[in-house]
Amino acid sequence: MLPGSKTTFKVRQMPDIKERIMNQSGLHARGRDMFGLCCLPGECVLQRAVLVRKKLSPKEGGGWLSGTLFCTHFRVAFVPQDSPRADDNADPVLLGDHDVALASIEKVVAVGPSRTKLVTPNSSLKFTPEELVLYCRDLRVLCFLFDRLTPDTQAVEITYTIAKTYQPLKPGTILSFQNAALGSIEMKQFLSNRRRDPGMNWFESSADWEQELERTGATGWRVSSVNDRFEMSTSLSRFNVVPQKVLDTELKKTFAHFNEGRIPRWCWRHPRGSDLLRMASFQNNIYHEKDDIRNLELILFGGQPQCVVVDLGEEMPSPADLQLAHTRLRALCLGDISSSVSVPDDKWLSTLEGTHWLDYIRCCLRKAAEVACLLRRGHLTVVLQESEDRDMNCVVSSLVQVMCDPHCRTVAGFQGLVQKEWVMAGHRFLSRINYHRDSDKEEAPIFLLFLDCVWQLWAQFPARFQLTENYLLALHDSLHLPLFSTFLANCQRERCRRSQHLPQSYTPVNGPEGVAQRLGRGAGGSSLPSLPSCVGLVFAVQRPETSPLQPACLPALLPCTCSQRKPQHQHQHGAQLGEAVGGAQGSEAGASCR
Repeated sequence: MLPGSKTTFKVRQMPDIKERIMNQSGLHARGRDMFGLCCLPGECVLQRAVLVRKKLSPKEGGGWLSGTLFCTHFRVAFVPQDSPRADDNADPVLLGDHDVALASIEKVVAVGPSRTKLVTPNSSLKFTPEELVLYCRDLRVLCFLFDRLTPDTQAVEITYTIAKTYQPLKPGTILSFQNAALGSIEMKQFLSNRRRDPGMNWFESSADWEQELERTGATGWRVSSVNDRFEMSTSLSRFNVVPQKVLDTELKKTFAHFNEGRIPRWCWRHPRGSDLLRMASFQNNIYHEKDDIRNLELILFGGQPQCVVVDLGEEMPSPADLQLAHTRLRALCLGDISSSVSVPDDKWLSTLEGTHWLDYIRCCLRKAAEVACLLRRGHLTVVLQESEDRDMNCVVSSLVQVMCDPHCRTVAGFQGLVQKEWVMAGHRFLSRINYHRDSDKEEAPIFLLFLDCVWQLWAQFPARFQLTENYLLALHDSLHLPLFSTFLANCQRERCRRSQHLPQSYTPVNGPEGVAQRLGRGAGGSSLPSLPSCVGLVFAVQRPETSPLQPACLPALLPCTCSQRKPQHQHQHGAQLGEAVGGAQGSEAGASCR
């Protein structure tokens, strides 16, 4: 590589990516690339660069790892030169240990001999990159160093290919693995052969909800299919649990009294007999007849003598607040190699506190603990109320069940909890994740906030969880995988429309055996629970042994306890949940970064 090269490379000099995909579509879909990359069905290599070194994190041992860097229309992959040859007959792994999905990349920075540059699809480089830095949405920073023997054209073209592919020129246009790979017969066959986790409740049918009622011992409730065609509410699921005394004819009249028709509905029963409900805000501009008032009272009380409505609108952070806090946290944790601005070590913690991310975690945990204390009184209904019932209601309702229900701290139970309180309840995953990058005003890390809260509980009471931080990390990373419908829709109605193209995702990509083998490497060969079904990532990391779940609830997280227990700080560059789940790296707090 010539130092200080004046050569200028522009995007228009490169072959069109779409044309390149079409030209390579005839290649064997599952074939191994000549440089060692095992492609997925329908996946093709857009560009490669040889003699590249990847910077390893302290957890990975530090130093540099030599290999080949690839860019496909799904991921950026790095294959070490001494990596063993994979079995071509084995199930494909979506993302390897050194890979990152294109959808997870936030920005691409090229580092030259004397300057750095943020690379966009329309930018031009007046120098040959010596280093490529990828800033990821999951709070990772991946650094790749080009060797002096790496051809200059390869270094430039793979930099531009990544910049042009991860960020399409037109908002909402996805020139990605989703469109190309899902058209592959082999990929469709592979996904159709995946078996669902038999221990998980999908909450897709009336029988699934009946099973949950029986598991929790809830009586006086029934499963209503009045919204089977989404005519009453487009954002609610087909089946909802309501009091037995309320008939469907009467229930239909109540939808109009709530925002988006999100009526009060049952979520969970406490062992002491209290019921947890959730609903949207009440519309006061509609005339209420006496029968309507009576039906609403029947639904809210649910056969209990008392009812407590907990309004989350004023006390909890708004999506805009969360997005601002997360943006500040990312800037603090990741820094920016393209600028010289950095936070001094002696001001790092105060700057972290100024992001308010940990304050919002503390607020959610405190509110969930307060609701848990209310439910502990027994024989009353606690109704969570939010303006649209699609954000903080999901967080608080889920945290209450994690705190009080040991089943929700198992792998299958936690998967079912996410399915019930997030997927089927209509959380706007597609808008909040901003997968298409065309709705910045709607973007907010609501699910990330929940995972960080769960990590805080896990860090304080690890023996009470069957989950691990790697499990939560993989679940977060799966948000950005464009293969499955779980996180690529805003409600069940949208998800049903997409189901003809995208499968539901709760199946380990490598099958239960493959996941257990990879996660269990170095863990003594113990029996391990499978990853969450929606996980598209397989991590080759050691998993510590977990103690058996105890039948009692978590030690009480009372409001006073919450005010005393602040979210923990992690000062090691490690694998704490926050490596992706809300963390801060290097001097991390609340959850550390990679």
